[in-house]
Amino acid sequence: MAINTKLNSGVKLWSEDLADAGYDMNFIGKWHVCENERPSDRGWKNEVWASAVRGDYHGTIWEKFKKIAEKEEKTERQPGEIIRPGYGNLLCYGSREPAGEDHDEKVKNMTVDTILGKTGSSEPWCIYAGFLAPHDPYFPAQKYIDMYNIDDIKLPENYRDTLQDKPYIYRRMRNQIFDQLTEMEAKETIRHYMASCTQLDDSFGKILDALKESGQSENTLVIYISDHGDYCGEHGLFAKGVPAFEGAYHVPALIRWPAGIKNPGRKIEDFVSLTDFAPTLLELAGCTTEDKNFGGKSLIPFMKDMKPETWRDAIFTQFNGVELYYSQRSVITKDFRYTFNGFDRDELYHLSKDPYEMNNLADDPAYEDIKKELCRRMWIFAKEQDDPMINCYVTVGIAPVGPASVFY
Repeated sequence: MAINTKLNSGVKLWSEDLADAGYDMNFIGKWHVCENERPSDRGWKNEVWASAVRGDYHGTIWEKFKKIAEKEEKTERQPGEIIRPGYGNLLCYGSREPAGEDHDEKVKNMTVDTILGKTGSSEPWCIYAGFLAPHDPYFPAQKYIDMYNIDDIKLPENYRDTLQDKPYIYRRMRNQIFDQLTEMEAKETIRHYMASCTQLDDSFGKILDALKESGQSENTLVIYISDHGDYCGEHGLFAKGVPAFEGAYHVPALIRWPAGIKNPGRKIEDFVSLTDFAPTLLELAGCTTEDKNFGGKSLIPFMKDMKPETWRDAIFTQFNGVELYYSQRSVITKDFRYTFNGFDRDELYHLSKDPYEMNNLADDPAYEDIKKELCRRMWIFAKEQDDPMINCYVTVGIAPVGPASVFY
């Protein structure tokens, strides 16, 4: 059972504001916002096609497990396969030729058609294209796999991390699951992940071609971004979720707007958050934002090649353990990452000296003050966001310093 299945009361999405401002709102692809509503309930009046919406089943039913049990149990593992008794085995990689009914192929084709349908339109419009790739498992078309030579694939520098100084759940995931893969299979998994990224880039290129063909490329803001990354062999792990390592949390954001971005081609080193895109879009659309409480800030100054007067020097993340219910909060600065793991030992990494997050300093007395200060900043952010997941009860109040440190 998920902790949350719907948006909090009173939350208004940026798509609703754009719809109110007169934008023609078009939604295509993965919804994954909540299971109680559809995109059309949240401003996307033209729901071209959406997956994972209200009415779709969002969990796993017992009939599925019954079918798994009825299958003949394999005694030998095939290359790239993870044996999972009672869950169904997982084949991490392979090849699959795109077909019109495939999720991402539908998203690409429908997005292209929708853009071309805007040719000559003077009405402001917004199109969301939600792809699944490059999510695990990795099954790109063979031509993209062939672009990468397996002999050129290198395992991450921290692939052989023993994880002995980190929470036990990390070792359990690696020992029980991902250590089934040989090093060559790990390289193949990385190779197929990279091929999946290239296939997605190719699909997005077709969308940009359609935008150019429509004659609206010059004055259309394009944002190419992901909701999360993949450990891709870092610390011997794949997929995402716990832990809070760089691989899953540091995602790229590419922004294209020929008529609006000054000095394009720049790479911004400042901390940018997914929460920054809502205020950015609303400011560009001329929407009133004085009555809104954003978790992020507008990126317009960066687009204008200006430095904002004030900008964050830390990123805060939170993970609620999905159905296993272990909470994880992290604070990331230029030099350190501190993670409060309520279910196990904390983590502190000196990122400027240890970029691969190999040496956990959380129990090192020399770093005690830094750990406590970052923990205090975690609570400051929680207070700013009115975070309700705080409890003073004696068996759960186990952070290095508690929420009251905000007022010290």
